[in-house]
Amino acid sequence: MPVPCKRGCGNNAVLKRPKTGDAICKECFFWAFETEIHYTITKGKLFNKGDSVAVAASGGKDSTVLAHMLKTLNERYNYGLNLMLLSIDEGITGYRDDSLETVKQNRDDYEMPLKILSYKDLYGWTMDEIVAQIGRKNNCTFCGVFRRQALDRGAAMLNVKCIATGHNADDIAETVLMNVLRGDIARLKRCTAISTGSEGTIPRVKPLKYTYEKEIVMYAHYKKLVYFSTECVFAPNAYRGHARALLKDMEKIRPSCIMDIIYSGETMSIKEEVSLPTQRLCIRCNFVSSQEVCKACVLLEGLNKGLPKLGIGKSSKVKKLLDEYNTRQNNLETIVKDLEDCNITNKKTSKTCKSISNGFKQKECNATNCCTNKTERNVEKNNEKLQTVLDKYSLENNSQVRLNEEDSDDSEIKHQDEDDTCSSSCGRLGVGF
Repeated sequence: MPVPCKRGCGNNAVLKRPKTGDAICKECFFWAFETEIHYTITKGKLFNKGDSVAVAASGGKDSTVLAHMLKTLNERYNYGLNLMLLSIDEGITGYRDDSLETVKQNRDDYEMPLKILSYKDLYGWTMDEIVAQIGRKNNCTFCGVFRRQALDRGAAMLNVKCIATGHNADDIAETVLMNVLRGDIARLKRCTAISTGSEGTIPRVKPLKYTYEKEIVMYAHYKKLVYFSTECVFAPNAYRGHARALLKDMEKIRPSCIMDIIYSGETMSIKEEVSLPTQRLCIRCNFVSSQEVCKACVLLEGLNKGLPKLGIGKSSKVKKLLDEYNTRQNNLETIVKDLEDCNITNKKTSKTCKSISNGFKQKECNATNCCTNKTERNVEKNNEKLQTVLDKYSLENNSQVRLNEEDSDDSEIKHQDEDDTCSSSCGRLGVGF
């Protein structure tokens, strides 16, 4: 027997809202879904008339529904927004390359300009290359940090007033659980805020903050929106997956637990003596950070120096790894300098034979055991020593390796390149993505 729509419109119900449990028809669901998001936007004062807004687009259900919703509400309620799509290509074969095709379809469907920036262009690394270095255990740390900063760079490049992200209620509840489980209570206020960003930075807003993930899927399904649903190939190892599984189990017993967890994160108080991290600008890339040098710069430095685990864990561990690396480099420079001096001395050796024959020095070397042959054997021995050093420090020994006076300033140039690596990759020169 058909169930009538609870809103009394006269139509039969076709679905049961996960958020409220009401049995309603499609049209009433669309109206309720869109009205609730409009209320979230107006109550939170997320936009001002005339603002340029970048929609963080991944091609997934959340960003697709967000783009569709902002376009719909912008026209219906005359927000006066200039909307555009901003997408990040992390360089994940079999995942992001396919989802970008969906983003391009969204660009055409919603008539919004699209900007795509890649990790390779920004940092010189793709996620496939990073995973090959770090493995699958901590890869989400790199992707999350780089993606957050990449969005900031893209927003600066597009000169927008804010970035709209597709974080829904489930995402925020999962983040609250993760922070509680890790004992990071100080971050609860920030992770539950509907708008984040300090003075001088481009804020991020979450119009879908109070929208259930299941309802987003239902809206996209009944509206026949085009979105990409394949999970990231590296996601199964993410810590968030465990929090998500816990949340889903709790939701089966108590559907309102999602909103309850968000409310708990919003209202939980912190002792006055607890010091909270303050946002500032990174001294290297000039983008937002809670430390003097941002996490993205630390991680990138580790990758470029062959220390992929640099930045994973506590700051004391980072300092220890850097000290070990610098000691290793200093030892290598000292050994190479010794080999330089030895090679230069051998090159300056006179061709006059030092052997004594009948009381006189020979002008030319003709004996098998003369000094020239000894010198050649010394050079061979030095070459063997050089090869041992190169093997120890995992360097290549090719025919172009030179140890002479012309190369004496190479180390200074290399250190300068390393110092400038972050500025060129992070966009210190101004606009970046």
